[in-house]
Amino acid sequence: MEHLYLTLLLAFVSFVSLSLFIIFYKHRSPYAYPNLPPGKIGLPFVGESLEFLSTGWKGHPEKFIFDRIARYSSVIFKTNLLGEPAAVFCGAACNKFLFSNENKLVTAWWPNSVNKIFPTSLQTSSIEESKKMRKLLPQFLKPEALQRYIGIMDGIAQRHFESGWENKEEVKVFPLAKSYTFWIACRLFMSIEDPNHVERFAEPFHHLASGVISIPIDLPGTAFNRGIKASNFIRKELLKIIKQRKIDLGNGSASPTQDILSHMLLTSDESGQFMSELDIADKILGLLIGGHDTASAACTFIVKYLAELPHIYQKVYEEQMEIAKSKAAGEMLNWDDIQKMKYSWNVACEVLRLAPPLQGAFRQALYDFIFDGFSIPKGWKLYWSANSTHKDPECFPEPEKFDPTRFEGNGPAPYTFVPFGGGPRMCPGKEYARLEILVFMHNVIKRFKWEKVLPDEKIIVDPMPVPAKGLPVRLYPHAHAL
Repeated sequence: MEHLYLTLLLAFVSFVSLSLFIIFYKHRSPYAYPNLPPGKIGLPFVGESLEFLSTGWKGHPEKFIFDRIARYSSVIFKTNLLGEPAAVFCGAACNKFLFSNENKLVTAWWPNSVNKIFPTSLQTSSIEESKKMRKLLPQFLKPEALQRYIGIMDGIAQRHFESGWENKEEVKVFPLAKSYTFWIACRLFMSIEDPNHVERFAEPFHHLASGVISIPIDLPGTAFNRGIKASNFIRKELLKIIKQRKIDLGNGSASPTQDILSHMLLTSDESGQFMSELDIADKILGLLIGGHDTASAACTFIVKYLAELPHIYQKVYEEQMEIAKSKAAGEMLNWDDIQKMKYSWNVACEVLRLAPPLQGAFRQALYDFIFDGFSIPKGWKLYWSANSTHKDPECFPEPEKFDPTRFEGNGPAPYTFVPFGGGPRMCPGKEYARLEILVFMHNVIKRFKWEKVLPDEKIIVDPMPVPAKGLPVRLYPHAHAL
């Protein structure tokens, strides 16, 4: 009997020891690997997230990056962002490495806040849903489709400026720019043109965008909580639209090829399965965010810089008026007109360099690997920053100077100008955004000159750069406005 007790005791001790080993191994610190990049992990759970986000709220998102590059004398440093161990990759060489190793060493990653705000994506994952979305998009973003959109964009722009800008002494640019790009997205993705219908989504989408990249604390009053509520509201509205479109397709009052919504409803996957209404609502939700938020920020900052730089404004004005004078009464912009807007696009690119709507993005390490002499463990999150090259004097001499000539000829060196990302995950809507930005520039410049009401208005980044007061400007209509 004594031997039995001893055997049981030894077995129990062995079990406890093994359990403790497994627990320790499973939950060992992600920072316990040798040869990690330099850096600090900050506070428990939140890490350095508050400083990362607060430098943006203060209008200098690049400060988080450049302070650490200087402190550690390294273009790679470790930290903890949004509750995850992370390595921040800075500079063209890092961009090239990450963009070139997509789905080899690294893959896309979104914070938990994204899965909470887009809950139906949890049936698979945000990454899988994104892959499906990218398969659906090419038909609607191929050159011949984009060429058809120009006239639609121009028509909406004309209605937008007539209702929101004309006969007004002052306007706030940012909310108007959001209205313009959102109206276009609603029209092209869902065939919704009624401004009142579009307006119902405006404020919820603002909360949604702020909640996507936030600390995932679901308490009343937090950006995350507001984002979840906004997502639920928008999804319900989208489901009403989807149900009505099904009816319209059934009775022939809607076309199978009229927009992305019809295509999603009528297209099955390889196994013959059609997307559920909730899946479609989530995908349309993601498209509406991507299809208007970044372009509206770009349009706003174009107005800002043209107000501050009259000599740049004059050159853009001359280019756009030459196009405007070549058009017959009522004739819409077309592809050839867009191709003539070379200087205007150089100006837009310089705005995207100085105020990139996409500040950066996350990846996740698929395997342990070594880069630039540092170990990066499997599962770590990797963050690349647009500002790490956009505002680097080695990439762009006098980086704070506004100089559209940087984009003449061959333009910037590879992997230095990355407002749309790069590699296989480069923004698929890049050309779409170019069109709506240039259509906006044409319509605002042929109508007005303007000046800022608040000369030193603060810029905040949450999660994109926006003027704190919405960029109020005083309008001066051209006497010869067409």
